[in-house]
Amino acid sequence: MSFWSNLIGYQLVWFAAVIGAGRGTPWPGTIAAALFVAWQLSSAGRAREWRLLVAAVAAGALVDGALAWSGLAHYAAARPALPGGGAPLWILALWSAFALTLTQSLSALRARLWLAAVLGAIGAPLAYLGAARGWQAVSFAAPVWPGVLALAIGWAVALTLLARLAQRMGRTDGAVTAPVLRSRR
Repeated sequence: MSFWSNLIGYQLVWFAAVIGAGRGTPWPGTIAAALFVAWQLSSAGRAREWRLLVAAVAAGALVDGALAWSGLAHYAAARPALPGGGAPLWILALWSAFALTLTQSLSALRARLWLAAVLGAIGAPLAYLGAARGWQAVSFAAPVWPGVLALAIGWAVALTLLARLAQRMGRTDGAVTAPVLRSRR
């Protein structure tokens, strides 16, 4: 699987999910994510990435579920969702598709966990704010900063842990991984 097809494929899933949710339906993004996941996992040697996918969905259920339950964020097309009104299906579908970028287009994060934390803390809030302003797929309670701060912290932790899992999977499953930078003493 090439870097570009993985990156572009994920971006198409993101747009399908966000635009669909903004229009009140979770299905375009959910179907696009399912197709992307099936395509990615059908590639030679990638079936082992189910562990990463499951971990990402769990992280999404925690991060976005906590935002929904706390009232800091409100999601368009909020049904279907996890029991109790947590993260909606289209968000969890996005998390599943995103997980499969960590071994392809975002594989550099596996060797640079600090970069995963920074990307999570900055990139995720920007993506959510873009989804909020451009397509009304998500909204934040006023004042906006507590929701964005919670999102930044949640994504920084989640992305670091997911990148670490992707790094460990590469070592234990014989996959080629980016070299881990080590300091010399």
